[in-house]
Amino acid sequence: MTAVEAETETTTPLTHRLYAEAFGDDRPAELETFSSCSWWLLGTVVGALKLSPGQLLADIGCGRGGPGLWLARATATRLVGIDFSPAALRAAAARADSFGLLGRAHFQRGSFDATTLEDASVDGAVSVDALPFAQDRLAALTEVCRVLRPGARFVFTGREGASSWTAMVEKAGLVLEDRLVHEGANARWLRLFDLWLRHERELRAELGDAAAAQMVEEARAGHRLVETAPLVFVTRRPPIEED
Repeated sequence: MTAVEAETETTTPLTHRLYAEAFGDDRPAELETFSSCSWWLLGTVVGALKLSPGQLLADIGCGRGGPGLWLARATATRLVGIDFSPAALRAAAARADSFGLLGRAHFQRGSFDATTLEDASVDGAVSVDALPFAQDRLAALTEVCRVLRPGARFVFTGREGASSWTAMVEKAGLVLEDRLVHEGANARWLRLFDLWLRHERELRAELGDAAAAQMVEEARAGHRLVETAPLVFVTRRPPIEED
């Protein structure tokens, strides 16, 4: 979740325009997402989760709900979105009908390490650009493992850094099935960060000084962040072995 999504329940025309300019045709416009979500990523998640109609998908750190709503519609599944922000949850719930998910999508407050979901209750989970914000990443992965049904998969985005996601996945009880590079994501982020810096004055006028300053700070730090590869992790809770 970027500064824009964290700070605002609705977004400004300028913010949408800058994202559209930076991400181009790779950005699914319907989602109105403020993450690295792309058409390639959506297709990769659908193929990796292998969900069946009527099953339950969890979107962890769902924000305004775009990717989870799209995925639930595409796979004919039910959706539960988890986020800490009441504003984001309200925005996500308000969009469910436009995705044809009225009565099939539910959004509730929770944290990465305390989702409030029951043990082994979801058939698949996804987290787009949210999990890296967890204060305790291992606890977050352990929580996802808890709520997954045996054999269910969790797909999330992140970058390998000082603490390795690959190592934490195994410690959390999950199995790493694949690790893919999100090609083109770094170039899109760099274009967006440059646009934010070039339009700082206009962003301050539309969003206010506090939100715009956070975006500028994120943009400056982001140029260092993209020195690492954006990755998509496909993990799975081990199935129960039959005797």
